[in-house]
Amino acid sequence: MKRIVLGLLAATGMATVAMAQEDFSPAVLYDLGGKFDKSFNELAYTGAERFKEETGIAYAEFEISNDAQREQALRRFAERGHNPIVMAGFTWVEYLNRVAPEYPDVDFVIIDDKVDQPNVRSVVFKEYEGSYLVGVLAALASETGTVGFVGGMQVPLIGKFECGYVGGVKATNPDATVIRNYTGDTPAAWNDPTKGAEITRTQIDQGADVIYHAAGGTGVGVLQAAADAGKLGIGVDANQNYLHPGHVLTSMVKGVDVAVYNAFMDAMNDQFTYGLQDLGLAEGGVGYALDEYNAELITDEMKAAVEEAEAKIISGEIQVHNFLEDNSCPYW
Repeated sequence: MKRIVLGLLAATGMATVAMAQEDFSPAVLYDLGGKFDKSFNELAYTGAERFKEETGIAYAEFEISNDAQREQALRRFAERGHNPIVMAGFTWVEYLNRVAPEYPDVDFVIIDDKVDQPNVRSVVFKEYEGSYLVGVLAALASETGTVGFVGGMQVPLIGKFECGYVGGVKATNPDATVIRNYTGDTPAAWNDPTKGAEITRTQIDQGADVIYHAAGGTGVGVLQAAADAGKLGIGVDANQNYLHPGHVLTSMVKGVDVAVYNAFMDAMNDQFTYGLQDLGLAEGGVGYALDEYNAELITDEMKAAVEEAEAKIISGEIQVHNFLEDNSCPYW
């Protein structure tokens, strides 16, 4: 009898878990540029896929093609019972602020900006810290003393990448020149590889031999143009070293995939929390990529220098300026 009771309890427990998982329906909404942009959006997709592979639980997803779809998509997902709903990108802020209060029982996650609502988790990153590190590497790798930066849409968020990068370059070589350009001031700037390549070639003509991009899908063109010219590119968000082995010096990586994975797992395990998560070097939220594709490009001297800079940033000895604090940068 005891075995029968225990068996019934176990079966009931498994049924409860199965029902809970059946009712659990996470979702991710990508930003412009598509989920296979080899950068920010693709990291969000990777995190969702990791969750699916480990748990066997499917997730819903949607790739917007224009800003007019944002509120409609967000509202539709909430109405259909998806929970949690993760949004990749700061451009969801306006729409989430409108929709979240209407669905207080739905958990929302926004990545790359902050929304102050009781049912929202906001995940942001200290991109300026990771960008400082790749700036150190760029200055050490450059033979001309001139390096480049190509941003996507000219918004304060990308200023965090730009300012941190220039800070790392100038701290390593005060005499270095940093050429800085953006691909546009509309969302189309995130998905224009042709223009990214054109800007990169122009920077190379001006002497740049290492070019860092923070431009989403546009950055594919930046890395391609740098490789074609025999120069070095620096990837962003995802590890893009593999795209052009031997021509991508490193990539400034940030844990967008981890943010999505953790959001899904926390919600499934009834451990979801709200408020702001600000992730930098100390939290493992950002860093630089070193693997078989760029190992020959990073000398022992370079590795020692970047590791020293990382340790000093974590300890507070080096204070990297956060562009979002006042939309200014002391390095230029």
